[in-house]
Amino acid sequence: MSASTTPPTASGGPPPPARALWQVYLFFLAPMVLSNLLQSLSGTINGIYIGQMLGTHALAAVSGMFPVMFFFISLVIGIGAGASVLIGQAWGAKQPEKVRAIAGTALMVGALIGLAGAVLGGVFAREALMALGTPADVLDDATGYARMMMLLMPLLLTFILFTQLLRGVSDTVSPLMALLLSTGVGLALTPALIKGWLGLPPMGIQSAALAGFVSTGLALAFLTLRLRRRSHVLAPDRALFAALKLDREILKKVMRIGLPTGVQMVVISISELVILALVNRHGSEATAAYGAVTQVVNYVQFPALSIAITASILGAQAIGAGMLDRVRAILQTGLALNAIITGSLILIGYALSHWLLGLFITQEAVRVQAEQLLHIMLWSLLLFGFQAVVGGIMRASGVVLVPVAISIACIVLVQVPAAYTLDAHFGLEGVWMAFPITYGAMLVLQTAYYKLVWKHKKIERLV
Repeated sequence: MSASTTPPTASGGPPPPARALWQVYLFFLAPMVLSNLLQSLSGTINGIYIGQMLGTHALAAVSGMFPVMFFFISLVIGIGAGASVLIGQAWGAKQPEKVRAIAGTALMVGALIGLAGAVLGGVFAREALMALGTPADVLDDATGYARMMMLLMPLLLTFILFTQLLRGVSDTVSPLMALLLSTGVGLALTPALIKGWLGLPPMGIQSAALAGFVSTGLALAFLTLRLRRRSHVLAPDRALFAALKLDREILKKVMRIGLPTGVQMVVISISELVILALVNRHGSEATAAYGAVTQVVNYVQFPALSIAITASILGAQAIGAGMLDRVRAILQTGLALNAIITGSLILIGYALSHWLLGLFITQEAVRVQAEQLLHIMLWSLLLFGFQAVVGGIMRASGVVLVPVAISIACIVLVQVPAAYTLDAHFGLEGVWMAFPITYGAMLVLQTAYYKLVWKHKKIERLV
């Protein structure tokens, strides 16, 4: 792949007209950023509905579920990361049957994780929330919400994984269209279920979970129809269904790349559980502030992650096509886009923080506290984005163990100890001070490994 070419379309048609690399990046990136923003918007809308229509107490109950959901989603993201690298290389090498085989194995693993989450969540939701130190005044509501969300897990994880696999063949438009449908349905259905409009039963705090089940199911049905109509390489048809099996060789390769990434995500989720337990010590108002800050941060962090994912997939396709000289240009473009896009979102976040947090929180004292926390750590997401792009490029070649080990070490040895130490000295604000410290350490170490080791490795195709 030369610097001005692009891969063929996911339906197997001819490639689009030649583009400069930054145009290829944006063509791929724009729908994915919009998709991630829509995913965030779905959670944001639910948070706004719950905070405004049911109150801060209900928002605190829902916020306690974030890390639990993230734990299971992390496992699937890891599988998807490994599979998308392999799919990207196979697609760059023009091997559609290999693409389906990799996708089939990944989807089977994702389905098993979803079923496990539904069973474990349904049985142990209350015990898990109690172990997290969920405030007693929201425990009952949090348990009911958690059980409903965990029952949604198989459908949700399948949808998340499928969209990751589609991006491996450069299809970011289909996931965007599916998320538009899902978000629209959720936007209409959640308040209707909260208040019992149109003859629907009022579901209270569980409304968001039930709306998520309906909207995700419709989105998957839409994807099936769209992909089959377009003769997409990953259309859910007889060929893909035949590939739904645990191929041992493919699974080894997926896990070689995906397992370290999954472990990294799990460690992140565990650290979030630890951080949440630390926040919960400060009471339900602090928990509500945590939930609101998390919502705003997602709108900056997800685009940064999207840039890193784009770098990884474009890098994998270049490696699959045997165009290794393109990888360095992909890295440089990713870093530049992170500075422009993530940096701009950070500035917007600071400028509108008062209004944004007011969407979730009605109590002035809680909103002021949340704004202070957001201001402490928001700027550090630029560092997070830079290190994610560097790690994404290395992942494209199948090198994940050391970069992941660096991330895990920073979380375990820097973030958690720093959060506890700074909490003891500065209170709740100290917990958020740990984030810029951690992201700075990640960036320094990832860059050092890239320059001193990875650049001198021989890059080879994995498929």
